[in-house]
Amino acid sequence: MSIEIKAPQFPESVADGTVATWHKKEGDKVSRDELLVDIETDKVVLEVVSPADGVLKKIHHGEGDTIESQALLAVLEEGAGAASGSAKAEAAPAQASAAEDKTPAAGPAARKRMAEAGLDASKVDATGKGGRITRDDVDNALKQREQQKTAAPAPAAPVAAPVPVLAGDREERRVPMTRLRKRIAERLVEAQHTAAMLTTFNEVNMKPIMEMRKHYQADFEKAHGVRLGFMSFFVRACVEALKRFPMVNASIDGSDIVYHGYYDVGVAVSGDRGLVVPVLRDADQKGLAEIETDIIEFGKKAREGKLSIEEMTGGTFTISNGGVFGSLMSTPILNPPQTAILGMHKIQERPMAVDGKVEILPMMYLAVSYDHRLIDGREAVQFLVAVKQFIEDPARLLLDI
Repeated sequence: MSIEIKAPQFPESVADGTVATWHKKEGDKVSRDELLVDIETDKVVLEVVSPADGVLKKIHHGEGDTIESQALLAVLEEGAGAASGSAKAEAAPAQASAAEDKTPAAGPAARKRMAEAGLDASKVDATGKGGRITRDDVDNALKQREQQKTAAPAPAAPVAAPVPVLAGDREERRVPMTRLRKRIAERLVEAQHTAAMLTTFNEVNMKPIMEMRKHYQADFEKAHGVRLGFMSFFVRACVEALKRFPMVNASIDGSDIVYHGYYDVGVAVSGDRGLVVPVLRDADQKGLAEIETDIIEFGKKAREGKLSIEEMTGGTFTISNGGVFGSLMSTPILNPPQTAILGMHKIQERPMAVDGKVEILPMMYLAVSYDHRLIDGREAVQFLVAVKQFIEDPARLLLDI
């Protein structure tokens, strides 16, 4: 029996997708739930698996083809007997088929890493679920390859005059931009063309939060199974500040202002495929431990290319932490249709005047970029000052003052 394999149903926000990688060829035997093809959209990579055991009879869309939702990708001949109906399956040698079946599957991030490094998947020890290759597996294989190169003795060779390197021999490599990277570029340009974007700055003393983390870190980790980070404090501080300045949590829809009675905070995460912004739903109802757990899970999914479209859609406000990469100061770009974004930066000790004396304090620059069409400078500055006060005096979060 022939089974049609179709592309997934794309959400309304995704118009089409691109066939990124076929893991099987026409005539290959496949097992139920075995990965067949990756579909890359503007936001995520969707995996299409086999609905049954059988032979891949016909592929209708090759790699690089643009497809719409529910497009016919391939036809599967179900059952073991279907193999006899495939000319390519009969022609393929048994040894080649066995070799292909032994090649482990890999996630999008791992495949990209292997392609960049020119690494054969058969040379990688797969430790992932279901025998899949993970990004860590690829990194370990590359380390082993480098160690083998270092350990191998250099072969004896006759001494010869050095070959001059010509200026025109400089290597270049051209690769197509991924759909996600294209979409990121489009949205960043759109934000600057459609919004009256302005940025205001302040600085915050991180000493109170750092001392609190140091004092309660062990007890917090023992009670909740997750380490206490800075991001959860900033999420809570932003939520409380948004409650006081609802305009910062609003958005523009045509000629209307949309006020959101909920607080879905996007957290910018850098993955192998680009910057993504998963959303903490109802952040005002989450404790510090739950926020930290969700952020860790988002980071893991981003590295593995596993974030779903639902996890990245929506959001009323965004926090971006360039400080993890060493950024001292920046002007974050809006994430439309949101009208404000907070930028965190590197913690750096600086001499500060405190009560007429100079003290060395761990300071962080904060930046809020906002859409001046909706948010006035006074509201943006007051919002940022409120965040600063909550961080410098965490007791305000508990006392609601």
